[in-house]
Amino acid sequence: MPRTFFDTNILVYAEDASDPVKQQKAIALYEEHRRKGTGVVSLQVLQEYFVNVTHKMKLDPAIARRKIDLLSALDVAEPGLADILAAIDLHRLHGLSFWDALVVHMAKRAGCRVVLSEDMQNGRNIDGITIVNPFL
Repeated sequence: MPRTFFDTNILVYAEDASDPVKQQKAIALYEEHRRKGTGVVSLQVLQEYFVNVTHKMKLDPAIARRKIDLLSALDVAEPGLADILAAIDLHRLHGLSFWDALVVHMAKRAGCRVVLSEDMQNGRNIDGITIVNPFL
């Protein structure tokens, strides 16, 4: 199984009981990649996760903090200045939002071949990274 980068929305679906099909799929993907050591997130994803689950889903911040601690069982990529500049270049070259470009760049830097995301174009290949919407 290739190293796989999790976009924020996949992790948020793992908390979202309003769509049990997507929730179960997201949980299964997280568990499989955690168990096999092939899952990757970035600090950006963990930050976005916290904001989304505490604001939109009204999850208690203490519980969200504990969940982030659990999510960090995946490899955590930490961006630096060079990563920000590379994401800006991807943004300019491929028309991605800056935040999506940072996700794609961090996935590449972490040795991933796949980004799991519902928000980006399924099947698109960007700089050697394939976007996969696991809910299709």
